[in-house]
Amino acid sequence: MDFTLVSESFRDKGMIPARYTCDGWDMSPPLLWTPPPANTKSLVLIVDDPDAPDPDAPKTTWVHWLLYNIPPAIDSLPEDIAAKDLPPGCRQGRNDWGRTGYGGPCPPRGRHRYRHTLYALDTMLPDLKNPVRAVLEKAMQGHILAQTELTGMYQRRH
Repeated sequence: MDFTLVSESFRDKGMIPARYTCDGWDMSPPLLWTPPPANTKSLVLIVDDPDAPDPDAPKTTWVHWLLYNIPPAIDSLPEDIAAKDLPPGCRQGRNDWGRTGYGGPCPPRGRHRYRHTLYALDTMLPDLKNPVRAVLEKAMQGHILAQTELTGMYQRRH
């Protein structure tokens, strides 16, 4: 079976409801995935926007959420999950607002893509102390068994 990631709130390449953005309640969407490969030891979730700040002239990829050491037996994250409710052992990294936790779509202009990428790793990562994306990705190098992606779209009404 393929390793896939879905949300009951939006389909792949569909519009993300405003409730999950800065125009709504800025809460994380529900996510659900199929079982990772059998020898998976942990999962990593990276949510980013490759179209920042302007999809017509992107300059950076903005990180919205970093989670790592998600236990492989876990197959979902509920809507609006609080840090205290994350699965045991799961850790967060710093997003590009300089804080841990989910930060929803809030594009300054245009329609942006929001990639939710889930990685299956063959190891548990050490405590990286609220890492930024580059530190997390360096720790993941050579350990990725599989990955899957769910992309949502969002454009603010101005």
